Amino acid sequence: MEQTNWPPEHSDALCQHLAKRLPFSEIVKAINRKFGTSYTRNAAIGRARRMGLGGPDRPQPVLQVVPPRLERIIKPWPAEPGSAPLRWPSPPLKTQEPPKLRCAKVEPRHLSLVELEPGDCHYPYGGDEEGEAITFCGHPRRSGSSYCTPHFHLSRNPVAPPEREDSDNAIWLRILETT
Repeated sequence: MEQTNWPPEHSDALCQHLAKRLPFSEIVKAINRKFGTSYTRNAAIGRARRMGLGGPDRPQPVLQVVPPRLERIIKPWPAEPGSAPLRWPSPPLKTQEPPKLRCAKVEPRHLSLVELEPGDCHYPYGGDEEGEAITFCGHPRRSGSSYCTPHFHLSRNPVAPPEREDSDNAIWLRILETT
């Protein structure tokens, strides 16, 4: 913040304008016009306070409060029940059934993250409750995916195409027979 030193003639002009009870914004405009300065309203307020002139005892301008005229008060028009301007549209309430959960027809090996091998399925199990360990499926994964075939279809396709499902199930059964 820049320190400003007010010359005595500027301070005298401030005192004169304060005696006229002008607002600080008008005082600053008059001082800046007269002396070619660039004081701000806050600078004038601060200088007046330092001089002991701008405290809380300074009379504030009285605001003219005009009570509202009765003819200007507008009463709302009576509206018919269900009329659009006064009624907020609400969506119709419908009961919804909870979604059906799908499960993969595979028994997971429940391996920890450390026990997983590079070709194992990374589908997670557990961790629903606080402190519950998270384990992983651990069966051989599908090529190009991090999951085995049943978990791949569970996570990607709500309904797997029947021709792929049959061929994937056959491959999966062969994999399970070899392990």
